Amino acid sequence: MRAVIQRVSKASVTIAGHEHSRIDHGLLVLLGVEDCDESVDIDWLVGKIAQMRLFADDLGKMNRNVVDVGGSILVVSQFTLHASTKKGNRPSFLRAAHPQKAEPFYEQFCTQLASVATVSVHHGVFGADMQVALCNDGPVTILLDSRDRE
Repeated sequence: MRAVIQRVSKASVTIAGHEHSRIDHGLLVLLGVEDCDESVDIDWLVGKIAQMRLFADDLGKMNRNVVDVGGSILVVSQFTLHASTKKGNRPSFLRAAHPQKAEPFYEQFCTQLASVATVSVHHGVFGADMQVALCNDGPVTILLDSRDRE
């Protein structure tokens, strides 16, 4: 699984001209499920995101997590995170999980994140054509990959 985590002052998802989800201060998580992912990948990623210290403390150091600052999380499915650009100019998405696998993993990720992080977790609609708006705070953007657990 891959996730792009962005610290935001606000973020929203609009579908067919109607706002579906919105958060203020918190994290926007773009989540991509790979065909070889397993439930342990969800566990690892949820644990990292819930505890990742991306918010400033009183000294201006990034020492606080989303729970500490009373933030929210917005999760958006993003199969394009598994694009391969190795050959040619058109990305290949062969490594991205098929919707039959990816959607349950996405739903499990959102449910587990809400349980572990104990903050409000909002989400887009899996497979929908979504417009995502955000104001990246910092900017702070982190890439996590459960296959490369740095």
